[in-house]
Amino acid sequence: MNARLYARRRLINAFNLTAAVLTTAFGLFWLGWLLWTLLANGLPWLTTTVFTESTPPPGATGGLANAIVGSLMMVGAGVLIGTPIGVLAGTYLAEFGQESRLAAVIRFVNDILLSVPSIIIGVFIYEVVVVSSGHFSGWAGALALSLIVVPIVVRTTENMLRLVPVSLREAAAALGAPMWKVVLAVVYRSARVGVLTGILLAIARISGETAPLLFTALNNQFWSTSMDKPLANLPVVIFQFAMSPYEDWQRLAWAGALLITVSVLTLNIVARLLSRSRQ
Repeated sequence: MNARLYARRRLINAFNLTAAVLTTAFGLFWLGWLLWTLLANGLPWLTTTVFTESTPPPGATGGLANAIVGSLMMVGAGVLIGTPIGVLAGTYLAEFGQESRLAAVIRFVNDILLSVPSIIIGVFIYEVVVVSSGHFSGWAGALALSLIVVPIVVRTTENMLRLVPVSLREAAAALGAPMWKVVLAVVYRSARVGVLTGILLAIARISGETAPLLFTALNNQFWSTSMDKPLANLPVVIFQFAMSPYEDWQRLAWAGALLITVSVLTLNIVARLLSRSRQ
């Protein structure tokens, strides 16, 4: 009886392992196909012109310099706006609020923001900022991106701070340090790698967002660094160029898609390496 039960368990285990390996291979196959398609179609057109010239009219030569700069400006502004809010909110949830009623409300709202489609955030900022100001702008795009950054940073910060042993807090408090100094000098220092990992993941998340920017920053075919005006950005340029009937625009769209994919992949790898080094 025991032999039959052992054989049955081995058979079930082999079946589950085989199913897990096959499903993993299935997912990796599509990921590899996607990366290969981007490399095959985008790498031949990824020249120095892409980084030095602005988006061209149909039939002319040009690049994606204005879109790259616009994306960097809005992503940077969005991270600068959203990161402090997310870190402070996560600190409150982990260190001060904990199981209070306000903390429960914040977690509930944060969970909703994590699952809200980005296009809804874009429509919200369009109604609140763009309509009231009367024009699209880079600041509106940055604000939309910051709303995507906040819930990611909140969740990551809270989880990382909760992993810091209570004994470290008690030791610092026993030396007479006030709570705010315990958080700054002990808790933050212990969890800084994990918090940084969450920030990098948030940057990777917003780098390829298109829908919020369509409603907020729109686009600008010319060179511009003014955040008060419509601003060029890679996701929207890729969307417009890929849908166009012009081959030169489609080539630039492939090059831009490869740029974003490599950037996001690099950020995710760096985040993984930081997380592994912390462990």
